[in-house]
Amino acid sequence: MGNPGPGGYGIVLKFGNKRKEFSKGFYHTTNNRMELLAVIEALKSLKRTDLDIVIHSDSAYVINAITKGWVFDWQKKGFKNKKNPDLWQELLRIYPKFKIEFKWVKAHVGIPENERCDRLAKEAAERPSEKDSFYVDNENSLNLKL
Repeated sequence: MGNPGPGGYGIVLKFGNKRKEFSKGFYHTTNNRMELLAVIEALKSLKRTDLDIVIHSDSAYVINAITKGWVFDWQKKGFKNKKNPDLWQELLRIYPKFKIEFKWVKAHVGIPENERCDRLAKEAAERPSEKDSFYVDNENSLNLKL
């Protein structure tokens, strides 16, 4: 899949011996948007906020932005010249409700859940059902300052 192009996210939630998987595909988007949207959708799917949550992702973009505090600086500056402000703002609305630890994992090294998320995302991208409206509507906008 090209970037930008069709894309998707895959999520595996585990709680004790329970497991839930879900995914969604988009006609035109980017890998970074899908990695970020996966975190948002996973958190939105949770019914409880009193749990210790560990998010494992192979996205350095997402993990570093949170763990290194970059996103909080971006927020203070109104996300000026930053990509994906819509998704970062949504994550920052949800994020404070939970106690979350973010962990980066290396991609394609045989970590079962990470490999499964990758397969789910690829399958979803091959059968997109949604329009990534913010991305599509803003991708070609020209921002002139005169």
